[in-house]
Amino acid sequence: MKIRQSVFVPVLVAAAAVLAPLYGPAVRAQAPPASQTGDDLESIQRSVMGAYALVEKNFADKVDSEKAFYGTGTGAGAIPGMLRTLDPHSNFVDPQEYAEMQRKMHAEYFGVGMEIFLDTASGHVIVTRPFAGSPAWKADLRRGDIITAVDGKDTKGMDTSAVAGMLRGPRGTNVRVTVKREGAPDYISVEVTRGSIETTLVDAFWVQPGIVYLKIDSFEAQNVSRDVEANMRRLGEGDVKGMILDLRENPGGLVSEAVNVAGRFLKDGVIVVSHHGRAEAEQMFRAKAVAAAQKYPMVVLVNEHSASAAEIVSGALQDHDRAWILGTTTFGKGLVQAQFPLHEGAALLLTIAHYYTPSGRLIQRDYSHSSFYDYYTHHDGETQNTQDIKATDSGRKVFGGGGITPDEKYPSHVYNLFERRTLGNLAFMHFGGTYWAGGAKPSLPANWQPDTTTVERFRTYLKTTSIPFTDEEFNANLDFIRQEIRYELYWRAFDKTTAERARWADDPEVKKGVESLPKAQSLLQTVQRVLAERGIHG
Repeated sequence: MKIRQSVFVPVLVAAAAVLAPLYGPAVRAQAPPASQTGDDLESIQRSVMGAYALVEKNFADKVDSEKAFYGTGTGAGAIPGMLRTLDPHSNFVDPQEYAEMQRKMHAEYFGVGMEIFLDTASGHVIVTRPFAGSPAWKADLRRGDIITAVDGKDTKGMDTSAVAGMLRGPRGTNVRVTVKREGAPDYISVEVTRGSIETTLVDAFWVQPGIVYLKIDSFEAQNVSRDVEANMRRLGEGDVKGMILDLRENPGGLVSEAVNVAGRFLKDGVIVVSHHGRAEAEQMFRAKAVAAAQKYPMVVLVNEHSASAAEIVSGALQDHDRAWILGTTTFGKGLVQAQFPLHEGAALLLTIAHYYTPSGRLIQRDYSHSSFYDYYTHHDGETQNTQDIKATDSGRKVFGGGGITPDEKYPSHVYNLFERRTLGNLAFMHFGGTYWAGGAKPSLPANWQPDTTTVERFRTYLKTTSIPFTDEEFNANLDFIRQEIRYELYWRAFDKTTAERARWADDPEVKKGVESLPKAQSLLQTVQRVLAERGIHG
């Protein structure tokens, strides 16, 4: 439910999403500039260590040096505190977080193969999604199962990281998972053999004959561009007449993956993005074209949560007039982070440069006049820098400032109170657990739609919960209710991919994107004509 998450996920989680490193493992340890060497640097070091020595000697309780310098989940230590004075995206990552970041980047691990989350209301970790074909899937672990024990150890009160750590392990080893399933009279305990789990952040399907819908959840893994290529080969890119590229809710990730994805659609050798900083020489990243990806029109869907690498892609496609951008102004993250590992597995994510779109735009949103909290949570519409005017390949005006401004506005859905309450309290997910009474294997016919009886069954269920609502509210939201019931039950009866494909096919913005393909086609023809007149040929 990616598109729903921004409504409910705590601010700190949303903040962490845009901190995903743009460089992956590449680290370049630089000597300090001359102004911070010699006596100046030694003086600062003496001051820091002198302050710590005073604290260690005189504080009322024993001082934990790791806590003092690294901090805890409830407060910043010296290093995180220093980074917070710099910018919203420089960050300290503890060993557990850094290990998880590396795992996501490599998109492969050994375990049972499922997504889990902590239900704070019950204090239990719940299965969100067994990956299709994974050991968890084959063991019939299901969406909505409450994990009560792993290898006999009670999991109540544990967070998702702790439970995930118990589920992972060497390939071929066994782990016993005990769950409570709604409708089943007894606890269910299964032994699962761990395997190699490869994850993907990409999906593509025919949303209409000849029209491909390509969804990229993020760029945080090294297999994103590879999976884009695999999906396009599977569909047959030569048959594509138009593409909807969905980057909504995409928080960014690796520069290399963004460059590879954007570059396949662009003319060979053109600039995708450039960056430079105080200690970084300017670097330009250029496109490596895919011949079959040059011919069809594209519409890119973005919103205020499209950030970082997603803005690199949308900015490059806009500046080269390769795609029509539809949606709301993007987040506005034009800062580049590199990973600098510390001892004991921790790391710094340090901003080392600004990046610029091919036309030379800096799209970083201003954070100098507000708190970092406001920076992450408030998107006040237009933040263009009217003094930073650039031009696309065909001569259209584009502006720097905060984010990528779409060519055509399409407002994000604003959730009403009923929608927020039902989604925030996981009403549809819990209803899905009661739908197949007694723990029966979920099954639905193809193209199933919830009928009146199913909707009324949900109304009856909702009255058994603590979620306040009126019949008037319920009746006013029937379309939303049907959509969410279908999504939840499709997920259980088939898999997440099937559920999401059904959702995206009916998404009003996707439909608007299809309607906007002629504008993208006109844009593509215009830039080809302009470049030909300049003597530039693809």
